[in-house]
Amino acid sequence: MGRRKSGQAIHGWVCLDKPVGMGSTEAVTRVRRLFDANKAGHAGTLDPLADGILPIALGEATKTVPFMMEARKAYRFTLNWGVSTDSVDREGREIARSDVRPTPEAVRAALPAFVGEIQQVPPAFSAIKVDGQRAYDLAREGAAVELSARAVTIHSAEVTAAPDADHVEIRIETGKGVYVRSLARDLAAALGAEGHVSALRREQVGPFSTQNAVTLDFLTDLVHRDAALEGLLPVSTALDDIPELAVTDQDAFALRQGRPIVLLPRQVETLKSRLRDGSRTVSAFQGQTLVALGSLRAGRLEPDRVFNLQPSSSETPRVER
Repeated sequence: MGRRKSGQAIHGWVCLDKPVGMGSTEAVTRVRRLFDANKAGHAGTLDPLADGILPIALGEATKTVPFMMEARKAYRFTLNWGVSTDSVDREGREIARSDVRPTPEAVRAALPAFVGEIQQVPPAFSAIKVDGQRAYDLAREGAAVELSARAVTIHSAEVTAAPDADHVEIRIETGKGVYVRSLARDLAAALGAEGHVSALRREQVGPFSTQNAVTLDFLTDLVHRDAALEGLLPVSTALDDIPELAVTDQDAFALRQGRPIVLLPRQVETLKSRLRDGSRTVSAFQGQTLVALGSLRAGRLEPDRVFNLQPSSSETPRVER
């Protein structure tokens, strides 16, 4: 007989403003315990040395995590000139020094070369696997780690501050798979300087940003006031760029049974006009409750993921239908 899951069926997203010094797994565990939730996961690792946005999914929201992997992200980081480290952050071992201090104007002039689709080599201290082992484990053992360049996209990059000659603050918006430390390493090399990342904050992951973020202290206070659910965002928050379809009770029942539903021609045309390039995914709502995610095919909506959610005012569709 299998073990029963402990905890409650809590469904929704927590947009956590993670503090420096805490790993992503620890943050998920803390949030899951605060809500006494039986299932939890996160949408994108954030290093312990970084703070900022860590979207955490509870319950049925974990089914929408894959849609966050492609989400645009925003980071603000400080590049500390003069010293390079093996991990390209402030905790690494010093490997080089230089008296070169690029001016903010020089940094601005260099940044356009790193905007768009670029080839980027991940840092040796990363979670990428090499022959079955994490690259950072090999690097810590002193092994030479050679990683292949990969195509990534940086949508924008700008200098936002330069408090002194030793530091420059840069804000970037990126697609998936971008390493800020690699950008800092390559930018320093392009400017003939040495440098490392001394501060890093993630400001946005798709619809999750500092505007709707909460801290662990705030969540703890809500729990003490028996108001934990006030810290939850709807399951559908992660689906903000997916077209929505209102379905009848009968169609909702069919979708929950895993059966496709037939759409009216006008519904098909409206949904097609709202689909992202190359996507067929549509979200189906019964009133304000998310029922399913499905694929639009030949005038039908075929369910791919079905949600076990009770009717609730928290699942509010965003698009007029």
